[in-house]
Amino acid sequence: MGEIVGAGIVSHVPTLVLPHQDRLALNDGKELSIVTGLERLRTEAFDRLKPDTVVVFDTHWFTLIYHAMDARSRRQGFFTSDEIPTNPNMASKAYDFAGDPELCETVAALAAAREDTWVEAITNEHLPVHYGTINLLGFLQNQEAWVPVSICASAQAEDFLLFGQLLREAIDTLDRRVVLLGAGSLSHKFWPLREVRKHESSDPANIVTPQAREADEWTIEQWQTGNHAAVLERLPELMTFSPEGMLGHYLMLLGALGGAACRAKGTMYSEYESSAGTGQVHMWFERPEAGW
Repeated sequence: MGEIVGAGIVSHVPTLVLPHQDRLALNDGKELSIVTGLERLRTEAFDRLKPDTVVVFDTHWFTLIYHAMDARSRRQGFFTSDEIPTNPNMASKAYDFAGDPELCETVAALAAAREDTWVEAITNEHLPVHYGTINLLGFLQNQEAWVPVSICASAQAEDFLLFGQLLREAIDTLDRRVVLLGAGSLSHKFWPLREVRKHESSDPANIVTPQAREADEWTIEQWQTGNHAAVLERLPELMTFSPEGMLGHYLMLLGALGGAACRAKGTMYSEYESSAGTGQVHMWFERPEAGW
């Protein structure tokens, strides 16, 4: 029997991997808490839990008409971001990580037996990787397998939750210790080009609107108290603040943890920060003693 040993919502923004002095220059001389937070997450959670597989719901990988899982046994090469190719740690960045084809194929088989969803396990050797995954590797990667999962652009909330449910069912049948990571932000609107350089520090005052900040901070409070049902109930309003990936990274993770019935309480591994106007946080969900 496999098990989900931990789960987290994590930021993957490009500033994470900027050189140290560049980060300080952008942030009024202070280190970003999302940087130190990932370092803590490695030592306090990953090193302790020793997962066999990390599943990343990557909000920079969009598919159109189905959920996709990167089912290759290994990925290695060099990554350059087409969004920010001037970031020296996102240009010709070497990467090398193992995959978990068996897990991907098991999820796809479960989906194929149903008529209400569609999951593909992709083995094409030229499938791109995305920085929602790549930017985390330098902080968290050890010897475990990593499985990127796409955001399906045509999916609704119930579709994301169902994918998470099927992922949980697949894990239950396999001998795996699995960590789930939802890689993406909360509100996700940027300052206009002519204004963005005035708002580059991590101060939450730089979130694009007070309303978006309120929605983000409310969501964080619900996560901390384990009130996931309240987040689902308010979802239509939260969507008006353009959460990254339609909040699919959180919804797939939540589906695997029991959906609205999940009561797992989150622990902040960073402060709530702005990144060019978007809302960022690391939130870790430890498995409750009674299980998910």
